[in-house]
Amino acid sequence: MRVQIRIFGQVQGVFFRSHAKEVADRLGLVGWVKNREDGSVELEASGNKDKLEQLVAWCRKGSSSAIVGEVEVKWEASSRDFKSFEIIYE
Repeated sequence: MRVQIRIFGQVQGVFFRSHAKEVADRLGLVGWVKNREDGSVELEASGNKDKLEQLVAWCRKGSSSAIVGEVEVKWEASSRDFKSFEIIYE
């Protein structure tokens, strides 16, 4: 199972990506997270659906210093062959 998540609000410059990586690692998920030019954060993760739902729930709250607005979630039946969960720096 795979989920693509886009998080809007005050989510850059508040360690959102590093906290998302910690959560994904703790849940045993693989994938990536990165900042977008429009100020949002994009995340893609693969793994167990229950664990992915926990990640989505965390993204709706965010890290303690983040202010999460809209969250877009897209589910895919197929998973990708990621080896770990990474922060992408562009």
